[in-house]
Amino acid sequence: MKSEAIGWFSSFVLVLTIANQVYKQWKSGTSQGVSKWLFLGQITASVGFTTYSLMVGNWVFVVTNALLLVSAVVGVVIVLKHRRAERRQARRHAVPPEARPARA
Repeated sequence: MKSEAIGWFSSFVLVLTIANQVYKQWKSGTSQGVSKWLFLGQITASVGFTTYSLMVGNWVFVVTNALLLVSAVVGVVIVLKHRRAERRQARRHAVPPEARPARA
């Protein structure tokens, strides 16, 4: 039972740490220097580890890896959203002001 408590505590700390990083990325409004491949790799690993954990019946790791999977999906969505916004802004600045359509 003591080993189970250590596992759940460690899981909580890991998930909290990753969730905090994803939140900071979202709150900052930028994903500068963050690779989408980091999250895609994390998604792949989390799916595999969650499946494995289910197969061996380890609920600490099932929950941990499922939550890490969710955080990776949220993280990659944020990266893609930020990159799209950056491309839009770059296009907007690439068009001279006099060539922009007037807003009604």
